[in-house]
Amino acid sequence: MFRRTTHSPEQTRAVAERLARLLQAGDVLTLTGDLGAGKTTFTQGLAKGLGVEEPVSSPTFMLIREYEGRLPLYHMDVYRLGEQAGSEDLGIEEYLYGDGVSVIEWAEFVQPLLPDDYLQVTIRKTGESERRIEIAGHGVRFARMLEELDETCPI
Repeated sequence: MFRRTTHSPEQTRAVAERLARLLQAGDVLTLTGDLGAGKTTFTQGLAKGLGVEEPVSSPTFMLIREYEGRLPLYHMDVYRLGEQAGSEDLGIEEYLYGDGVSVIEWAEFVQPLLPDDYLQVTIRKTGESERRIEIAGHGVRFARMLEELDETCPI
């Protein structure tokens, strides 16, 4: 597991940016955190690390926002769908098993659709600007990736 405490939105984005450089097509990340914890800030850092140049915002009212970079970034928020998200024929699987990186907020609603290997990112607000970031890898490749992130992360 990877753990860091960041003290500003810039540091939160820097952790995510470094992680993005290690990601490959088909990688899936789940994001967990209360409202205002920094999920969108973290995704902005991922986007920057993937070479996305357009502004990144929360997909709360869109379900899925797509961004083009070194790899496509698919940012999903399935909260509004609730328990039905996993049973709806929304085409989420096409993103999860596609050519980009999928980031899912409220992934517990689509748990049955997730691949066996994915990264679980938990962000906790521990102060006004301070965040505790924990990233757990599910799968062998992600365990090695998190070791590399731990060794090279600038924070």
